[in-house]
Amino acid sequence: MKIEIATLFPEMCEAVLGESIVGRARKADKIEVHCRQIRDYSLDKHRRVDDNPYGGGMGMVMQCDPIYNCYNAVCEDMGTKPHTIYMSPKGKVLTQQRAIELSKMDNILIICGHYEGVDQRVIDKIVDEEISIGDYVLTGGELPAMVLTDCIARMCPGVLADDECFEDESIYGGLLEYPHYTRPEVWEGESVPPVLLSGHHANILKWRHEQSVELTKERRPDLYEEYCKSNK
Repeated sequence: MKIEIATLFPEMCEAVLGESIVGRARKADKIEVHCRQIRDYSLDKHRRVDDNPYGGGMGMVMQCDPIYNCYNAVCEDMGTKPHTIYMSPKGKVLTQQRAIELSKMDNILIICGHYEGVDQRVIDKIVDEEISIGDYVLTGGELPAMVLTDCIARMCPGVLADDECFEDESIYGGLLEYPHYTRPEVWEGESVPPVLLSGHHANILKWRHEQSVELTKERRPDLYEEYCKSNK
């Protein structure tokens, strides 16, 4: 899989996506992630990428041409049109299911807006979907783009040691994840649940599933309701 991130702050994205699991996967060529500086595609001699909004108002709006030129360069380098995502609080909220679907794609371009946003015309022309990571506003699309990239990348083949690393996690199967414990066996007077020390694999799996169901029912009744519907 190839993921391109179009941004005004590529160093910010590289600082995060060059580390930990995603960073190691990139170095091992399990996944390609590139960060493109949108200013490099501005035709303005000062590399300007924004201007005042028509109709007035606070802030600046990112112009069409730098983003469109960047998009065309990505298309040329990839040899195809990538699935293009604009990170926006107006988009559909990211879910694990959507991340799973995106992880099966070959080429993705993520566009990061900034200032007051992006000229709607370029969004209408090149963007396939808008995605939000929650009902709140950030200063730019870089943090959401990194969240989306991390969420997608870890499900790509070879990025994690085994598929079970993500298949057992919260949300992936429709439930929140069960509690985890490690050494010491007793800490501050609290013991690890005996079933986890039993060595009985079937009982451990049963306990973990029960814990997941109870946690989901208590903390995310919306997920619990969907889980019940899908398991009738």
